[in-house]
Amino acid sequence: QVQLVESGGGLVQAGGSLRLSCAASGSIFAINAMGWYRQAPGNQRELVATISSGGRINYADSVKGRFTISRDNGKNAVHLQMNSLKPEDTFVYYCNMDVGAIASTGRIVWSEYWGQGTEVTVSS
Repeated sequence: QVQLVESGGGLVQAGGSLRLSCAASGSIFAINAMGWYRQAPGNQRELVATISSGGRINYADSVKGRFTISRDNGKNAVHLQMNSLKPEDTFVYYCNMDVGAIASTGRIVWSEYWGQGTEVTVSS
């Protein structure tokens, strides 16, 4: 079984910074894409940034130049450095990973996993 645990959310003033982290644990063979998404109550989850296993990065236009995604393959972790935060960045942030998990049979089973969510609040 694979679990993703997030950390780093909180309350910050506009213009401030936060760093989100997400680490995967369990019987992991490999991880392909990692990413961050965000969601407001009653709305659909939206993409913030993704990073492939080869390091290719994609950002939402709304965060380009302010947010930086990175991954630590040795620790099965993904990070999101958020600078110049704005009140409109207030969301619950979720990490996402495409994980090849080792089943009890020894087979590799690929599935998408989500973190539990961490709240980011930016005050004006």
